[in-house]
Amino acid sequence: MRRPALVLFDLDGVLVHYEHAPRVRVLAERCGARPESVSAALFDSGLEREADLGRIDTDGLLATLSAALGVPVTLEDCLAARAAAMLPMPGTTALLEQLAGSVQLAVLTNNGLMLRDHFAAICPAMAPFFEGRVFCSAQFALAKPQPDIYRRCLAELDVAPADALFFDDKPDNAKGARRAGLMAHTYRSPAGLRAHLADHHLLEPTA
Repeated sequence: MRRPALVLFDLDGVLVHYEHAPRVRVLAERCGARPESVSAALFDSGLEREADLGRIDTDGLLATLSAALGVPVTLEDCLAARAAAMLPMPGTTALLEQLAGSVQLAVLTNNGLMLRDHFAAICPAMAPFFEGRVFCSAQFALAKPQPDIYRRCLAELDVAPADALFFDDKPDNAKGARRAGLMAHTYRSPAGLRAHLADHHLLEPTA
């Protein structure tokens, strides 16, 4: 397998383990709202999906949430809740340290602008490895697995699709990347990720 110039990662389910429940709980506690009301306002209503597609920006998200819950919702509330929902996958920080000196690293995630613009606050353990190279679906008004989102992301990075390696926990997203001309694999475990990186000559093979 070819050695890439760039490794492009999905975020949730690849670099970090993500759960809705802690996010809902923390946001409810900070706002003084009921968890079921938070879940309905953020997820059941389709608000999060609208933000992911770039149809509503961060200020609009906060205003819509505040109106739906009947209490003020601040940016700090949402950042704390999002951070509480994420836990780095085992060994990921050490792996990124190994890779950082030899290959460019970037993130492409189906997420709203809040995550991109405040990545250091939401995911401080990962932020040093991706400074200025966190891309989200909202900024392109496209979502994975649409092939154009990968092409537009790589154009921002000035990397040819054939020189990029992509990992996502959703098989359809990996297929979309391959349709766009990238090398791509479905993420299944930290060990599997390391094995694929070794196959692409980015890590030493494990015994």
